Amino acid sequence: MTPLDTAHAAMQAAPEDDAARLRFYERLADGELYLLLEAEAEGEQITPRLFETDQGAFVVVFDREERLAEFAGGVAPFAALSGRLICGMLAGQGYGLGVNLGVAPSEILIPASAVDWLQATLAQAPQELQARPEEVRAPGALPEALLTGLDAKLATATGLARFAYLAAVTYEGGGQGHLLAFVDPVPGAEDPLARAVAEALTFSGIEAGGLDVAFFRASDPICAKLARVGLRFDLPELPKESVKTPGAAPGMDPDKPPRLT
Repeated sequence: MTPLDTAHAAMQAAPEDDAARLRFYERLADGELYLLLEAEAEGEQITPRLFETDQGAFVVVFDREERLAEFAGGVAPFAALSGRLICGMLAGQGYGLGVNLGVAPSEILIPASAVDWLQATLAQAPQELQARPEEVRAPGALPEALLTGLDAKLATATGLARFAYLAAVTYEGGGQGHLLAFVDPVPGAEDPLARAVAEALTFSGIEAGGLDVAFFRASDPICAKLARVGLRFDLPELPKESVKTPGAAPGMDPDKPPRLT
């Protein structure tokens, strides 16, 4: 059972549970998927194999390379991409997404309308505000689904910051809420981290609520206070030697995403 299998089983077991359905879509977006191609990629251009059905045209993806090989009947050309990147390429083009078809318990046909919805959900940007924390306290009672979602989401943020503290906060002027404070983020990581937190909130299934995000250096005085009262999340560290070279395969370089043909 893969993480996608587990999330799919939970969704199937509770068809009326919106939170379970959201968690499945989150796993789909966050995971690496193997997209079946018509031919080997040419530079940054890829041509997915299309399957016409009475429900429309679908491209097919798998969460394990061996599952793709089983479906294709042997070695076949593919592109390994994140689910969110695949949705971004497909959105608005009328293509659905066939997931693990015929080779896993998580097989499912996701129509083009759902692909468009998922891309629109992932594209939502958090609002940027200016506020100065006046007091930090131990976090109050937060939904377990949110804490679990944050833990899972931050586990994918490898190398973007050292760790984060979750705390209740009062701002100058009297505003209150909860703050997730990232410590020592790498340059340029602020936006991806803020988006990750926003997605954790969205996919947790909480209908209303908010979570503020801030960034500090370990030497900032507030970090000592956060260390005393906050709930700590450790982010995975990058390996000392990178295994993959950006740009070595389609989708590896975020500045040059592959183009469908």
